Amino acid sequence: MNVALAATHHDPDGRLYSQMVRAFPRLQQYFDNIAILLTPTSAAQTQSWLAQANITLRVAPPDEPVGHLHLGRWRRGAVALALQAFADADWFLFCDLDRVLHWIEYWPDELMATLEGLPAADVTVLGRTPRALASHPRAQVATESLVNEVFGLVTGYSWDVMAAARGLSRRAAHLIATTSRDDSIGADCTWLLLAQQAGLTMAYRATEGLEFETLDRFSDEVAALGSAEAWIERFDADLRNWLMRVDLARTVIVALAASKAQ
Repeated sequence: MNVALAATHHDPDGRLYSQMVRAFPRLQQYFDNIAILLTPTSAAQTQSWLAQANITLRVAPPDEPVGHLHLGRWRRGAVALALQAFADADWFLFCDLDRVLHWIEYWPDELMATLEGLPAADVTVLGRTPRALASHPRAQVATESLVNEVFGLVTGYSWDVMAAARGLSRRAAHLIATTSRDDSIGADCTWLLLAQQAGLTMAYRATEGLEFETLDRFSDEVAALGSAEAWIERFDADLRNWLMRVDLARTVIVALAASKAQ
């Protein structure tokens, strides 16, 4: 089968540049094709490097809005880019680039097994094992667990849906690219409602590789603080991070309620 990666990428400070350069050759061995939708504010060296990486790259216009209220637009755009660019792709993995870079560096065998399992369903929701979910800050675990609970009430699926990774058949990718109208982070759930309503087959896979990847950006801060645990404790001690995560969860639940009412 032919599997393409559809990814978004946002790296304004270039913090992921070294990891990207280091891990990307292996990523290209795992996928037949790669399409990346890149934010215009990403570091110039990131843009330049990806431009010569033998992939399909689109740098969004300078006025393209970013933030959680627009994540659905970005993620849908990445799927549409890959769908249009790769006519021979049978399957797609949608995943934000920072997460898939971490996945291939630390859990490569699991990533390969995940790709090999994509034909089991039109949509494969890729979530996290209890250990992988617990690796995140408490502010994220608490609010994303709440979203998972509400999603289960709405759909009957007891899945972890907030890791922003999906396996998609070509049919599912086309459905999302042409039908989804959710521009917010709520698309992490409303895509799945669309698939359910369209009668597409759906499956779930819990992974270790979708553990907390954000620390890859802040290795210097982790070293200065002495441990990953200290960095996460500092994150959770900042109430602004809780407010942000509560706002994200509310946005997703509002989107779920609106889609359910239609």
